[in-house]
Amino acid sequence: MAKRRSTAPKAQAAQTEKDPEVKIENALGQTEAWIEKNWKPVSYVLMAALVVAAAVYAYEGLYRAPRSQRAADAMFVAEQHFIAGDWATALNGDGVNSGFVDLVADFGGTSQGRLAAHYAGIAFLKEGDLDNALTYLSKYRPSRGIPNAVVNAQNEGLRGDVYVQKGDYAAAVGHFRKAVDAADNILTTPLYLRKLGLALEATGDYAGALAAYKRVSEDYPASLEARDITKLAAEAEQKL
Repeated sequence: MAKRRSTAPKAQAAQTEKDPEVKIENALGQTEAWIEKNWKPVSYVLMAALVVAAAVYAYEGLYRAPRSQRAADAMFVAEQHFIAGDWATALNGDGVNSGFVDLVADFGGTSQGRLAAHYAGIAFLKEGDLDNALTYLSKYRPSRGIPNAVVNAQNEGLRGDVYVQKGDYAAAVGHFRKAVDAADNILTTPLYLRKLGLALEATGDYAGALAAYKRVSEDYPASLEARDITKLAAEAEQKL
């Protein structure tokens, strides 16, 4: 009679294999063996990572922060010319201090440099230079935070304004939509909803225009734009 083999060791091994603690210990053992076998290449990778981390730290602390401060100092003078409505000096500098154009070229990677691009776009728009206005407004990159959201909305809205002046209403619609989506407040949102409606009417989309006007009256009834929005909505509805 054949001797019957016991299944207990197999069952025990299977149960052990399912035990989470055993799995972790086995994994650790395999990892330790792999590190011991490949220690030299591992150490080279760790050293490289430390070098990269040190370089990033040095860049942030020794280069980027001081550079950002220099950009902020230069921005102050250009902003004063901008506030005074001296667009040419704000753009090109006063012979001693840089204007927005140079600030974008020199500090474009900083938050101040990106804001300088926004300022420059507005200044070019004020001077009637639509192409340069669009070029510099497009160099701006959106920033996070509630105050920045207003600037983000304004930037998209101004780009929409440029395209309206160029007669490209389809492009204007795209930017006004982005301006509406960039921020939700009584200052910018109803303004760009109204402009969106007008641009949509120019493309023949009266239903879309009516929806934009209704959103102003329903969501922002206390806004300045709400004063004549009922009239605009009625006119758009008649054209459907």
